[in-house]
Amino acid sequence: MDSLTQFVLGAAVSTALLGKKLGPRKAALVGGVLGTLPDLDVLIPYDDPVDSFVFHRGWTHSVFVHAFAAPLLGEGLVRLFKGLRDCRWLTWLTVFLCLATHAGIDAMTVYGTRLFWPFYPDPVGVGSVFIIDPLYTLPLLAVVIWALFKGTWTRRLQTFTVAVLAVSTGYLGLSVVLQRHVEQQAREIFRQEGIVPDEVFAIAAPFNILLWKVIGLQEGRYDNLYISLLDGVKAPEIYPHPRHPELVACVEETEAFRKLQWFSRGYYRAEQENDKIVISDLRMGMTPNYAFRFAIADVQDQGIRAMSPVRVTSEQRVNPEDWAWLTSRVMGELAIRRAEAAIAGVGEPIRGQSCALTDASSG
Repeated sequence: MDSLTQFVLGAAVSTALLGKKLGPRKAALVGGVLGTLPDLDVLIPYDDPVDSFVFHRGWTHSVFVHAFAAPLLGEGLVRLFKGLRDCRWLTWLTVFLCLATHAGIDAMTVYGTRLFWPFYPDPVGVGSVFIIDPLYTLPLLAVVIWALFKGTWTRRLQTFTVAVLAVSTGYLGLSVVLQRHVEQQAREIFRQEGIVPDEVFAIAAPFNILLWKVIGLQEGRYDNLYISLLDGVKAPEIYPHPRHPELVACVEETEAFRKLQWFSRGYYRAEQENDKIVISDLRMGMTPNYAFRFAIADVQDQGIRAMSPVRVTSEQRVNPEDWAWLTSRVMGELAIRRAEAAIAGVGEPIRGQSCALTDASSG
């Protein structure tokens, strides 16, 4: 999630548990700082942009690392604040929860986090909330602002803080229920159109849990479907796109591709852009301007040559028309996403190139 959400979530947790001991202002500030600590892994330098992509939200987001770090950080707080010296265990618990809730909310996004590293190294990414969701963040922000401006602890503040934490947690639970419902609905829509995907994955659209992007994945193609909970009887538009497995066959032995395949959980596509083979993560961003795209091989006359990965960025990440389309779809209007409809189609295999892969260091 975004940094503001992580700060106010940690601040609310700390206010609820330590507000009486520290005072609401200090408790909120301590929790806010703790709630942002796991994201300091962005300071870890990586030479390879693929590594930077797949290993972000790594060990710093593991609940096992948090369990180890909680007594260390907690003891520092006990020594720093006199009011905590008679509640060491509560302080340790608060530190753990501030760190672990950061990782937990990140795990609800599609990017995910390596929540159970090192025992389960794969990222956990539910995808039921977008990285910025005002309905989740604003109630937490309100209670934290109250705590920051409140000089003394009151039972009313504690009750309100706990209530907001309960409601925000319930919101996350509701998002998972809605995600499963949308996936079932999408399977039925695909079936009616004669499409039988191997996998179906619903991802919360930006800023809400009313509109969902659904990816129906097959070996050679994928279909995007946008479902609003306010849709009527008529089924929404399906947008088919090629995955170009003939290009995948040329790069599947490269380390960069294997990492991207693993991290994306198979939700990727290959495409040839000029003289490069580019792999895109289908889960993040809007087609065709995906948020994470990497050129991993050169297309040359003599064949395909592996290259040091380079992140490919689009000049226009968001089509201006998409904002109006997004609003319409959230409200259940069956608007066509023109930027995607213009390029939709299963497509033909890319031919005419040898698939003899050579290493980037050779020749």
